[in-house]
Amino acid sequence: MADLIGDVKAEATERQMVVFKMGTEAYGIDIFRVNEIIRMREITPIPRTEEHIRGLINLRGKTIPVVDLRTRLRLASNAETDLTRIIVVETDGGNVGIIVDAVSEVVSISSDTVDETPSLVGDPASDFVRGVAKRGDSLVTLLDLDKALAA
Repeated sequence: MADLIGDVKAEATERQMVVFKMGTEAYGIDIFRVNEIIRMREITPIPRTEEHIRGLINLRGKTIPVVDLRTRLRLASNAETDLTRIIVVETDGGNVGIIVDAVSEVVSISSDTVDETPSLVGDPASDFVRGVAKRGDSLVTLLDLDKALAA
């Protein structure tokens, strides 16, 4: 984990992050990984897949898998609302959509505001966290997308 924080701090002094909500918590992902943000749409389920794989969508003729990030992070389920969005991100395997409760903003986060995540013994969701950025009185959890989206 310390290496990841070191990478964040060494790579740039400031990064733009897309901040989204899952419940009351704010999460951030690097804006360079985001292709687009779309409204919820019909998702075709795929039989016999992992619980966090919601299915497939057709996005302008391309078939894209969609991951329920809430399930992946082992958060309590939540009903979809008008604010629910799919963030289409780039991965080594192609584009993947992730379902989030709401997209709130794009912010610049300075590397000197990012701290290592406190160790949470036995919490597998902490493996998906690169660090925590302080923004005033609030925190933004910075996700490691590659780990969060790995099968």
